Amino acid sequence: MRVLLLGAGGYIGRRVAERLLMDRELQVTVLGRRDSADIRFDLAAGSPGALARFLDAVAPQVVVNCAGATYGTSRALVRANALAVATVCEAIRRSREPARLVHIGSAAEYGSVPVGAPIAESAEPRPVGPYGVSKLAGTELVLSSGLDAAVLRVFDVVGPGTPAASLFGRLAEGLRRALEQQEAQVRMPDLSPFRDFVDVRDVAHAVLAAAVSAATGVVNIGSGHAVRAREAAELLVRAAGFEGVLSEEIRTVALPAQAAAEPLVLSGSAGPAALEARPVAEPVPWRQADVRTARERLGWRALIPLEESLGDVWLETACRV
Repeated sequence: MRVLLLGAGGYIGRRVAERLLMDRELQVTVLGRRDSADIRFDLAAGSPGALARFLDAVAPQVVVNCAGATYGTSRALVRANALAVATVCEAIRRSREPARLVHIGSAAEYGSVPVGAPIAESAEPRPVGPYGVSKLAGTELVLSSGLDAAVLRVFDVVGPGTPAASLFGRLAEGLRRALEQQEAQVRMPDLSPFRDFVDVRDVAHAVLAAAVSAATGVVNIGSGHAVRAREAAELLVRAAGFEGVLSEEIRTVALPAQAAAEPLVLSGSAGPAALEARPVAEPVPWRQADVRTARERLGWRALIPLEESLGDVWLETACRV
């Protein structure tokens, strides 16, 4: 089966590329902005017509779109997560043999939800920030495109390769610095929210399962379990062997269904430039996936435990030169 992969240079995209290339039944072509791509093309700047010509040349049966941005200005997020998706959908429609599309969405599209309950795909999306809004726009473009398409709404991704600006990327680097400099404390933002953490390698398996399935519409990809971020952070602390104090900026999070925490900035001092340079944590106290659709329609479930995911994050950080 011929597969065209978009966004192979990103956190999820790299793992998806590795998984697809391992399958001898697949012929994988990578399209992107980097020199390493088989086809150089900027989705946010290129035209649908130009992309359609590449599609006709490759003739993929499946297009996997892992391209996108997780932070930046509102304009940059819209270009990467909505405009680029519109280009992909229109190009597939214009191509001689329209391919199946597997698009990576985000749990941030759901926004604030009732605390304590898993989120089903039927939940009304109510994103609370520019990132979630831009990802939801991309999802809606895919769902209304008329294509044979599935959107994998991925929850909170962890595991090796985690970005340095992410919560656990920052914590791992902070632990490394504290151990090297014999510091007794590592400071972090509020760790009280609950999140559904899923390993990036499991996500890559879900993408492959979706590519060869007939599933359409939105499919949640998560572990199906909510874990307080503080408990997850303690797993990383133990993996590092750090015996000092993990201090955090505590925010009071009310638990009624409609409650939401204050926005949390993941950088220390936050002027406008800092806000553009680092992601801002969502004011969402609870996130847990209902993963029944993934099990029933993709035959997929998360297999890698959180402790192993975070252990691998630490191993990678500790071995970095």
